[in-house]
Amino acid sequence: MSPRVIPSIIGVIVSLNAAAWLASPRADLVVRPADMPVPGRGEILIRNRALAVNPLEVKQGTGDLMYRWLSYPMILGEDVAGVVEAVGPDVTRFSAGDRVVAYAVGMERGRRHDAEGGFQLFTVVREDLASPLPESIGYTDAVVLPLAVSTAATALFQDDALALVPPTPGPAGTGTGTILVWGGSTSVGMNAIQLAVAAGYRVIATASARNAGFLRDLGASDVVDYRSPDVERDILAGLSGESLAGVVAIGPGSGAPAVRIAAAAGAKRVALLSPPVSFGSIPRRGRRSAAFIRTMSRVAIGQLAIQLRARAAGVRAGFVWGSTLMANEVGPMLWERYLPDALADGRHVCAPAAEVVGDGLESIQHALDRLHAGVSARKLVVTL
Repeated sequence: MSPRVIPSIIGVIVSLNAAAWLASPRADLVVRPADMPVPGRGEILIRNRALAVNPLEVKQGTGDLMYRWLSYPMILGEDVAGVVEAVGPDVTRFSAGDRVVAYAVGMERGRRHDAEGGFQLFTVVREDLASPLPESIGYTDAVVLPLAVSTAATALFQDDALALVPPTPGPAGTGTGTILVWGGSTSVGMNAIQLAVAAGYRVIATASARNAGFLRDLGASDVVDYRSPDVERDILAGLSGESLAGVVAIGPGSGAPAVRIAAAAGAKRVALLSPPVSFGSIPRRGRRSAAFIRTMSRVAIGQLAIQLRARAAGVRAGFVWGSTLMANEVGPMLWERYLPDALADGRHVCAPAAEVVGDGLESIQHALDRLHAGVSARKLVVTL
């Protein structure tokens, strides 16, 4: 074979794209070819080196529970880390060859669903939803961040959530008061703790005793065991007379105690990130079942009860959708002004810990199955 032909063949091979497609509700992902995404204005194309899986993707795979506007077949996936392959017009922060971690928003309404889906070899992401990745942080470590840190920032700083003072450049934030993070050992919780501390707030978190030490290392002043029968009383006692600036409620069943604590402490805002009950009992395969109907009925009743209790107490309890930061100032604050420096100097830790469960797009389904069965205090990651 002519030496001139070899580079040409290699170029064709590396330009091919493939994705893990969800072809129908409650089906397994199938790996097959996908069009090569092309970055548009303000976008970059990433050759993915690591992907992470999230509960939202599990819920969508369980049967149209979240993203009703998507059509089949679809490419799920939000957490990506890799190398910039190409940049679109007007991109100024990145060049080809840069190492990045990014939030892929292809599952969101109004986006290019296939091009911006994460579960593929190449993904288009918005420049303002990406951060440079220092050489000291591996792709598998960084990829735990995007959806979790974006959701945490939305809950803490967005005007229609807790509306807290965001972090400022440098180590000292200007926020005052205490934030309660119920569900501190979750992916969102670990990032919410770090962001709130960076913004200047004191943090009380709930978690099991085995995770308490790590949450303190992340900056939590107090960690209360959520399984204690006195958990609400202990949290209120831990305020020590300080004002409660707001509550972030993460995990099934967290909304009701969060509203009660806010009402008792005089806080006016609760950011809700989870349904009242878990979707874990819904079978992923087969037709919609009695378990599906029971679970969704309990969700509706539970949400109504939380809203009625919050309204009676004068507490604003609103659900948070992490991707809304791409339409307001929270997105640039997080991805352009906070994360690049905070990751470079170690102020923001990539948490939770990554657990690599396979290599290649074919491993994503295994990761989703593992997550559906239950995972605590770690993020499941697939390498590419």
